[in-house]
Amino acid sequence: MEKRTETPNPEILQQQISKQEQQIAELSAKLKWYEEQFRLAQQKRFGASSEKTHPDQLEMNLFNEAEVLAASAPQEPDVETVTYSRKKTSGNRETKLDQFPVETIHYALPESEQFCSCCGGGLHEMSTETRNEIAVIPAEVKVIRHVRQVYACRQCERKEIRTPVVTAPMPKPIQPGSLASPSIVAHVMSQKYVDSQPLYRQEQQFARLGLTLSRQTLANWMIYGSEQWLSLLTDRMRAHLLSKDILHADETTLQVLQEPGKSASSSSYMWLYRTGRTDAPIVLYDYRSTRGGEHPRNFLEGFSGYLHVDGYSGYHKVKDVTLVGCWAHARRKFDEALKALPPTQDKTTTAAQQGLAFCNQLFAIERELVKAAAEERYTIRQERSLPLLDAYLVWLKQQRSRALPKSKLGEAITYSINQWEKLTVFLKDGRLEIDNNRSERAIKPFVIGRKNWLFANTPRGAKASATIYSVIETAKENGLNPFKYLQYLFEQLPQLADPKDPYALDRLLPWSSSLPLTCRIFKQE
Repeated sequence: MEKRTETPNPEILQQQISKQEQQIAELSAKLKWYEEQFRLAQQKRFGASSEKTHPDQLEMNLFNEAEVLAASAPQEPDVETVTYSRKKTSGNRETKLDQFPVETIHYALPESEQFCSCCGGGLHEMSTETRNEIAVIPAEVKVIRHVRQVYACRQCERKEIRTPVVTAPMPKPIQPGSLASPSIVAHVMSQKYVDSQPLYRQEQQFARLGLTLSRQTLANWMIYGSEQWLSLLTDRMRAHLLSKDILHADETTLQVLQEPGKSASSSSYMWLYRTGRTDAPIVLYDYRSTRGGEHPRNFLEGFSGYLHVDGYSGYHKVKDVTLVGCWAHARRKFDEALKALPPTQDKTTTAAQQGLAFCNQLFAIERELVKAAAEERYTIRQERSLPLLDAYLVWLKQQRSRALPKSKLGEAITYSINQWEKLTVFLKDGRLEIDNNRSERAIKPFVIGRKNWLFANTPRGAKASATIYSVIETAKENGLNPFKYLQYLFEQLPQLADPKDPYALDRLLPWSSSLPLTCRIFKQE
């Protein structure tokens, strides 16, 4: 008996084909995504880290590209011209030395040699020759022994029942019962939080000077100094910060080994809040165990106004604020999409390059307005930036359906569309900035320091680090020498009659005109 072969159902075959085509498309999209990630990782590892665009691309206008290129062509010279430039340095080296003390050494002939070798007559001083050298005095350790006199009355000792005792005044110590001085605590803090020197290296440095100080002792000094004294200043700085109407915020990770309820490898967070370009610089760090939006909400309680942020959704929990988006983040997405393209592909006509060009034009306008007044900046933005943004939004909507959502280009387009309401807020006020780079620059010293000392042992130590960083970074932004300023604070704060007196603390803040000139850094023009 002949066996029959059943004919496949065409509908079932078509379904199988459609399913396979869908699987192939999904696998191709995944492969393309992995290739993009690989190329981007290779570029980040081996390529230049700068996001700068070639100057020719910065000036490229999407609406009159041909006209710009034609007008920018240089005139051909009739003859070859050779030019050169030389930087003038005469006298500049000496002017940079004016701020340093001078030790003068005189060299003269002894009187027995002050005679002419020709005729034997006496010599007179005709002129002098001067040579400058820079000498460095290495760090040294010395003991400051505070001795104060105690006085009594001889007459009362002989005739009275009680004898008055008078003790000479003496400055209060930074930490009672400790060897810590204002200078050594300031030194340890500035070494770690300005120069990124971990405590174990400082321990070794002190040992080479003949001083045995354990890193635990150094850590205790810093924690005590931050909790007892510097926190008084950061509380006042926060009060001033919340009184402003334009702020910036950012956050980064921090590893805390002994965080309750968390493993040693988990991430905690250091939050940053700072003032904008129109106010005196205030930079505050705030350590928290999570990235929850309740942390900026609680820290900024009482603040109302504009808040520059990145795309993190947690900032939406902050009340009474208008969030200002960051165009640097939007631009970075297109820059990454461009770098993720295959090396052999022509990048000049890609959608990623077009999106980058839009962002570049916005930043070019802002560079022209760096020194402009807020009113002028607002007007020019309405005239030039607003039409550009309208064209950019039309382009984004056109490209959204053409780009794979999970590709780098798709992510860049989606980011700009989702953040559009925040990205356009900078048009409302000429004091606002187009990006949140101000907070990124402020948090960078912490990120650099973290690469050296890697982690904090306890939440208490992390909070102390946040306090110290706040004082140091605010001091630097106000033109102060961090070490000298910290030393001055530790000399003055213990002497205050009321350590919580707002008026007394305000006189010690980094922007106070009451600070001595020794705390300031004078830059040569």
